[in-house]
Amino acid sequence: MKKIHKFLYFGTIVSFLIRIIYLVIRMIFGEGTGLGSDAGYHSDADYLLMLFQCVLGLVTIHIPSLLEKKLRFEIPGMLYGFYIVFLYGSIFLGEVRSFYYLVPHWDSIMHFLSSVMTGFFGLMVVTILNRDERVAIRLSPIFVVLFAFSFSVMIGAVWEVLEYVIDGVLGVNMQTFITADGTVLVGRAALSDTMKDIIIDILGAFLASIIGYFSIRRNLRWYIRVLKHGESENK
Repeated sequence: MKKIHKFLYFGTIVSFLIRIIYLVIRMIFGEGTGLGSDAGYHSDADYLLMLFQCVLGLVTIHIPSLLEKKLRFEIPGMLYGFYIVFLYGSIFLGEVRSFYYLVPHWDSIMHFLSSVMTGFFGLMVVTILNRDERVAIRLSPIFVVLFAFSFSVMIGAVWEVLEYVIDGVLGVNMQTFITADGTVLVGRAALSDTMKDIIIDILGAFLASIIGYFSIRRNLRWYIRVLKHGESENK
Protein backbone atom coordinates (compact mmCIF):
# COMPACT_ATOMS: atom_id res chain seq x y z
CA MET A 1 0.00 0.00 0.00
CA LYS A 2 2.83 2.42 0.83
CA LYS A 3 4.39 1.83 -2.59
CA ILE A 4 1.07 2.60 -4.26
CA HIS A 5 0.76 5.81 -2.24
CA LYS A 6 4.27 6.89 -3.21
CA PHE A 7 3.55 6.18 -6.88
CA LEU A 8 0.33 8.21 -6.73
CA TYR A 9 2.02 11.01 -4.80
CA PHE A 10 5.06 11.45 -7.05
CA GLY A 11 3.03 10.92 -10.23
CA THR A 12 0.63 13.67 -9.22
CA ILE A 13 3.44 16.02 -8.17
CA VAL A 14 5.27 15.55 -11.48
CA SER A 15 2.05 16.10 -13.45
CA PHE A 16 1.38 19.38 -11.66
CA LEU A 17 4.97 20.60 -12.01
CA ILE A 18 5.12 19.90 -15.74
CA ARG A 19 1.87 21.79 -16.30
CA ILE A 20 3.00 24.73 -14.17
CA ILE A 21 6.18 25.04 -16.26
CA TYR A 22 4.12 24.88 -19.47
CA LEU A 23 1.72 27.57 -18.24
CA VAL A 24 4.51 29.90 -17.12
CA ILE A 25 6.22 29.56 -20.53
CA ARG A 26 2.93 30.17 -22.29
CA MET A 27 2.17 33.28 -20.22
CA ILE A 28 5.66 34.67 -20.88
CA PHE A 29 5.94 33.97 -24.61
CA GLY A 30 2.27 33.95 -25.58
CA GLU A 31 0.33 31.78 -27.99
CA GLY A 32 2.83 32.29 -30.78
CA THR A 33 5.23 29.77 -29.24
CA GLY A 34 3.58 26.84 -30.99
CA LEU A 35 2.62 25.31 -27.67
CA GLY A 36 -0.96 25.00 -28.84
CA SER A 37 -4.17 25.48 -26.92
CA ASP A 38 -6.41 23.38 -24.70
CA ALA A 39 -10.02 22.36 -25.26
CA GLY A 40 -12.41 24.54 -23.29
CA TYR A 41 -9.90 27.34 -22.58
CA HIS A 42 -10.20 30.57 -24.50
CA SER A 43 -8.73 33.39 -22.41
CA ASP A 44 -5.71 34.30 -20.30
CA ALA A 45 -7.99 34.19 -17.25
CA ASP A 46 -8.69 30.50 -17.91
CA TYR A 47 -4.99 29.71 -18.01
CA LEU A 48 -4.32 31.84 -14.94
CA LEU A 49 -6.99 29.90 -13.09
CA MET A 50 -5.44 26.61 -14.23
CA LEU A 51 -2.03 27.77 -12.98
CA PHE A 52 -3.54 28.73 -9.62
CA GLN A 53 -5.25 25.35 -9.30
CA CYS A 54 -2.06 23.43 -10.12
CA VAL A 55 -0.13 25.41 -7.49
CA LEU A 56 -2.98 24.86 -5.03
CA GLY A 57 -2.81 21.13 -5.81
CA LEU A 58 0.90 21.07 -4.94
CA VAL A 59 0.08 22.68 -1.60
CA THR A 60 -3.01 20.68 -0.64
CA ILE A 61 -1.44 17.32 -1.46
CA HIS A 62 0.81 17.86 1.59
CA ILE A 63 -2.03 18.54 4.03
CA PRO A 64 -2.13 14.91 5.31
CA SER A 65 1.61 15.07 6.14
CA LEU A 66 1.12 18.35 8.01
CA LEU A 67 -1.75 16.86 10.01
CA GLU A 68 0.36 13.84 10.85
CA LYS A 69 3.24 15.94 12.18
CA LYS A 70 1.22 18.57 14.02
CA LEU A 71 -1.75 16.65 15.40
CA ARG A 72 -0.21 13.19 15.89
CA PHE A 73 -2.59 11.32 13.61
CA GLU A 74 -2.62 10.40 9.97
CA ILE A 75 -5.24 9.79 7.38
CA PRO A 76 -5.64 6.00 6.95
CA GLY A 77 -4.23 4.44 3.81
CA MET A 78 -7.53 4.15 1.94
CA LEU A 79 -8.53 7.76 2.58
CA TYR A 80 -5.05 9.02 1.70
CA GLY A 81 -5.14 7.21 -1.65
CA PHE A 82 -8.68 8.47 -2.22
CA TYR A 83 -7.47 12.01 -1.53
CA ILE A 84 -4.62 11.90 -4.06
CA VAL A 85 -6.81 10.30 -6.75
CA PHE A 86 -9.38 13.04 -6.23
CA LEU A 87 -6.77 15.80 -6.57
CA TYR A 88 -5.43 14.21 -9.75
CA GLY A 89 -8.91 13.70 -11.20
CA SER A 90 -10.27 17.15 -10.36
CA ILE A 91 -7.22 19.31 -11.12
CA PHE A 92 -5.01 17.51 -13.63
CA LEU A 93 -7.60 15.49 -15.53
CA GLY A 94 -10.48 17.89 -14.97
CA GLU A 95 -8.79 21.25 -15.58
CA VAL A 96 -5.48 20.51 -17.30
CA ARG A 97 -6.70 17.74 -19.60
CA SER A 98 -10.12 19.40 -19.99
CA PHE A 99 -12.12 16.39 -18.79
CA TYR A 100 -14.74 18.82 -17.49
CA TYR A 101 -15.40 19.73 -21.13
CA LEU A 102 -14.60 16.44 -22.85
CA VAL A 103 -16.03 13.77 -20.50
CA PRO A 104 -19.78 13.85 -19.82
CA HIS A 105 -20.69 14.37 -16.15
CA TRP A 106 -17.02 14.53 -15.04
CA ASP A 107 -17.84 17.49 -12.79
CA SER A 108 -20.67 15.52 -11.16
CA ILE A 109 -18.37 12.54 -10.59
CA MET A 110 -15.76 14.73 -8.92
CA HIS A 111 -18.37 16.42 -6.73
CA PHE A 112 -19.70 13.05 -5.61
CA LEU A 113 -16.21 11.72 -4.82
CA SER A 114 -15.27 14.90 -2.95
CA SER A 115 -18.42 14.81 -0.81
CA VAL A 116 -17.85 11.15 0.11
CA MET A 117 -14.20 11.90 0.91
CA THR A 118 -14.96 14.96 3.07
CA GLY A 119 -17.72 12.99 4.79
CA PHE A 120 -15.21 10.29 5.76
CA PHE A 121 -12.74 12.98 6.85
CA GLY A 122 -15.38 14.61 9.05
CA LEU A 123 -16.14 11.19 10.52
CA MET A 124 -12.46 10.70 11.30
CA VAL A 125 -12.10 14.12 12.96
CA VAL A 126 -15.17 13.88 15.19
CA THR A 127 -14.26 10.31 16.20
CA ILE A 128 -10.83 11.49 17.35
CA LEU A 129 -12.43 14.31 19.36
CA ASN A 130 -15.03 11.94 20.74
CA ARG A 131 -12.30 9.63 22.06
CA ASP A 132 -10.39 12.47 23.76
CA GLU A 133 -10.36 11.87 27.52
CA ARG A 134 -10.52 15.63 28.16
CA VAL A 135 -13.95 15.83 26.50
CA ALA A 136 -16.74 15.19 29.00
CA ILE A 137 -19.47 14.49 26.45
CA ARG A 138 -19.58 11.32 24.35
CA LEU A 139 -21.56 11.58 21.13
CA SER A 140 -23.82 8.80 19.92
CA PRO A 141 -23.20 7.25 16.48
CA ILE A 142 -26.12 9.28 15.07
CA PHE A 143 -24.57 12.58 16.15
CA VAL A 144 -21.13 11.51 14.90
CA VAL A 145 -22.43 10.82 11.41
CA LEU A 146 -24.62 13.92 11.56
CA PHE A 147 -21.48 15.97 12.09
CA ALA A 148 -19.75 14.16 9.23
CA PHE A 149 -22.73 14.82 6.94
CA SER A 150 -22.93 18.50 7.90
CA PHE A 151 -19.18 18.95 7.53
CA SER A 152 -19.19 17.50 4.02
CA VAL A 153 -22.17 19.56 2.86
CA MET A 154 -20.59 22.69 4.34
CA ILE A 155 -17.38 22.12 2.36
CA GLY A 156 -19.43 21.71 -0.81
CA ALA A 157 -21.35 24.93 -0.12
CA VAL A 158 -18.15 26.88 0.57
CA TRP A 159 -16.70 25.60 -2.73
CA GLU A 160 -19.76 26.87 -4.61
CA VAL A 161 -19.25 30.29 -3.02
CA LEU A 162 -15.60 30.25 -4.09
CA GLU A 163 -16.63 29.35 -7.65
CA TYR A 164 -19.05 32.28 -7.67
CA VAL A 165 -16.39 34.69 -6.41
CA ILE A 166 -13.71 33.44 -8.84
CA ASP A 167 -16.13 33.70 -11.77
CA GLY A 168 -16.83 37.31 -10.84
CA VAL A 169 -13.20 38.31 -10.23
CA LEU A 170 -11.48 36.49 -13.12
CA GLY A 171 -14.36 36.36 -15.56
CA VAL A 172 -14.23 32.57 -15.96
CA ASN A 173 -17.04 30.01 -16.12
CA MET A 174 -16.59 27.65 -13.17
CA GLN A 175 -20.32 27.64 -12.44
CA THR A 176 -21.11 26.91 -16.10
CA PHE A 177 -23.56 29.76 -16.54
CA ILE A 178 -22.25 30.16 -20.13
CA THR A 179 -22.77 27.33 -22.61
CA ALA A 180 -20.12 26.04 -25.01
CA ASP A 181 -21.51 28.20 -27.82
CA GLY A 182 -21.28 31.37 -25.70
CA THR A 183 -24.93 31.64 -24.62
CA VAL A 184 -25.31 33.27 -21.20
CA LEU A 185 -27.95 31.38 -19.22
CA VAL A 186 -30.54 33.27 -17.18
CA GLY A 187 -33.15 32.46 -14.57
CA ARG A 188 -33.58 28.87 -13.44
CA ALA A 189 -31.23 27.58 -16.18
CA ALA A 190 -28.37 29.66 -14.74
CA LEU A 191 -28.89 28.05 -11.33
CA SER A 192 -29.09 24.46 -12.56
CA ASP A 193 -25.36 23.68 -12.42
CA THR A 194 -24.93 25.07 -8.89
CA MET A 195 -28.04 23.31 -7.58
CA LYS A 196 -27.00 20.05 -9.26
CA ASP A 197 -23.61 20.26 -7.56
CA ILE A 198 -25.20 20.90 -4.15
CA ILE A 199 -27.63 17.99 -4.57
CA ILE A 200 -24.78 15.66 -5.56
CA ASP A 201 -22.77 16.87 -2.55
CA ILE A 202 -25.70 16.00 -0.29
CA LEU A 203 -26.05 12.54 -1.82
CA GLY A 204 -22.32 11.83 -1.44
CA ALA A 205 -22.32 13.08 2.16
CA PHE A 206 -25.37 10.93 2.91
CA LEU A 207 -23.67 7.82 1.51
CA ALA A 208 -20.55 8.54 3.60
CA SER A 209 -22.75 8.98 6.68
CA ILE A 210 -24.58 5.67 6.13
CA ILE A 211 -21.27 3.82 5.68
CA GLY A 212 -19.86 5.60 8.73
CA TYR A 213 -22.86 4.74 10.90
CA PHE A 214 -22.66 1.00 10.23
CA SER A 215 -18.87 1.11 10.62
CA ILE A 216 -19.29 2.63 14.08
CA ARG A 217 -22.00 0.18 15.08
CA ARG A 218 -19.82 -2.76 14.02
CA ASN A 219 -16.70 -1.19 15.55
CA LEU A 220 -14.88 -1.06 12.20
CA ARG A 221 -12.11 1.51 12.55
CA TRP A 222 -10.87 1.66 8.95
CA TYR A 223 -11.38 5.45 8.91
CA ILE A 224 -9.10 6.30 11.81
CA ARG A 225 -5.54 5.60 12.85
CA VAL A 226 -3.93 7.52 15.70
CA LEU A 227 -0.13 7.70 15.79
CA LYS A 228 1.58 6.57 18.97
CA HIS A 229 4.71 8.21 20.35
CA GLY A 230 7.78 6.90 18.60
CA GLU A 231 5.84 5.46 15.70
CA SER A 232 7.17 6.18 12.23
CA GLU A 233 5.46 9.08 10.52
CA ASN A 234 6.31 7.90 7.02
CA LYS A 235 3.49 6.57 4.91
